[in-house]
Amino acid sequence: MLNQAWQLWNEGDKAELIDPMLSDSCNAEEFSRYMHIGLLCVQEDASDRPTMSSVVLMLKSHNSFLPQPERPAFVGRFMDNPEAAASNFSVNEMTLSDVDPR
Repeated sequence: MLNQAWQLWNEGDKAELIDPMLSDSCNAEEFSRYMHIGLLCVQEDASDRPTMSSVVLMLKSHNSFLPQPERPAFVGRFMDNPEAAASNFSVNEMTLSDVDPR
């Protein structure tokens, strides 16, 4: 969904992400602002992401300037090279997952 949101943001079709069942009760301008803030929070470079206090201020204030979001983390890594996306990442086709607590 993040990939789709980023793509729609760049195409200027933000309203396409609104659920059709909610479109009548959803303020498109408000939705666009929330989407903008959300994309700022998932930028690839963590130092570009806003702090939580900044996010709260952005949500409360409708007059504050919002910087243009950069590409989110995990989006578009293989968009330029579809062959890389389809290729196997393991030579022996074995997957190992190591789950660690935070």
